[in-house]
Amino acid sequence: MFKQSSIFQYRLEDEAVDLRKQAEGMPHGIRRDELLRMASRIDNSVTVNKWLDSPGLRAPT
Repeated sequence: MFKQSSIFQYRLEDEAVDLRKQAEGMPHGIRRDELLRMASRIDNSVTVNKWLDSPGLRAPT
């Protein structure tokens, strides 16, 4: 069976950092904007995942 070496959340956070580093070295343009947008989406995903995993989460009423 395949076992992950690190927690998914941490891998996502690392990916966002890597995307931002790539964008830093690029001139302003479409590709740089795409990298920053992808990093932002990953950050949002991590935030939602943390919220969903929180012990205080209650079902909507």
